[in-house]
Amino acid sequence: MMAKILVVDDEADLEMLIKQKFRKKIRENAYEFLFARNGVDAMVKVKENPDLDIVLSDINMPEMDGLTLLTKIPEENPILKSVIVSAYGDMENIRTAMNRGAFDFVCKPVNFEDLELTMEKTVQHVNQLRQTIKAIKENNILKMYVDENVLNFMTHQEFENSLLANETIEATVLYIDICGFTGITEKVPANTVITILNKFFDLMVKEIIAQNGYIDKFMGDAVMAVFRGKYHLDQAIDAALAVRSYFDAAEEIKFEDFVFKPFVSIGLNAGEMVSGNIGSVSLRRLDYTVIGDAVNVAQRLQSIAKPGQIVTTKHIYQKAKESFSFREIGEVSLKNKAQPLTIYEVLA
Repeated sequence: MMAKILVVDDEADLEMLIKQKFRKKIRENAYEFLFARNGVDAMVKVKENPDLDIVLSDINMPEMDGLTLLTKIPEENPILKSVIVSAYGDMENIRTAMNRGAFDFVCKPVNFEDLELTMEKTVQHVNQLRQTIKAIKENNILKMYVDENVLNFMTHQEFENSLLANETIEATVLYIDICGFTGITEKVPANTVITILNKFFDLMVKEIIAQNGYIDKFMGDAVMAVFRGKYHLDQAIDAALAVRSYFDAAEEIKFEDFVFKPFVSIGLNAGEMVSGNIGSVSLRRLDYTVIGDAVNVAQRLQSIAKPGQIVTTKHIYQKAKESFSFREIGEVSLKNKAQPLTIYEVLA
């Protein structure tokens, strides 16, 4: 990777000397040099070349000296590093330069072998800074797409060595669907649809996170959430009740020729399920999710729930009836289930 270097010095001979000493590196595209006669000229080039890696600067120059230049460069490019190359190599100048942000100090007359080593060390440091900043940006973007609990799992030391490993867990799954939302996509501009949907999703996510759940995935206008831990069932029900309460109280959204009243239908189920990465390592596309019969039942319960209903099974009713109020709905037949299930609605 080519290093881009700005040399700032009012000595005209230095440009020719630099080009001679580093002609091989220049031919190999290892180094690209730009030249400026003083600090003012240097700042123009810094602004014009945001991809600069190093500034090699003298101290004593007209219009703007090298020590002043050191204080100006970070304002324009905080990653760019400066090395002072000067005959004024007394301790006072060296300390002043370092205190003003110089990465290193090389004394004149220049030992070009030492200068090249210093340049390589500085370029390596700048590249490390860039990689760190890139990683931070990517991590911040990743956090927008991946739940924090999943990110924590991904930081485990053994994660990469067991990408397709899985574990059996006891957990509760919620499927939350915004009723009738698909219909407004035919009548409302896409940008408006996305804005409204993201607002609703943000509300759901806050309630789920407040109960220590995590978002497994967004599916169109629906959310799948998973709750683990000692009180996973109670926390999932509390989250479902909070989400339903918000939507029940939500005002109508008025459009030009119709009105939309948002409601949610929720399916809830708990039990044993497999947690792990599903997908293809070769394609480098994996989803960290849960699968199993308990998960499938939760999704099918949501599909039969009416607007404003939280529907669950008799098994859940028996486990949670001391803490929550339920109403029996009756028997239903669910897809791919041999026997009908008795289902209940969570009231409060």
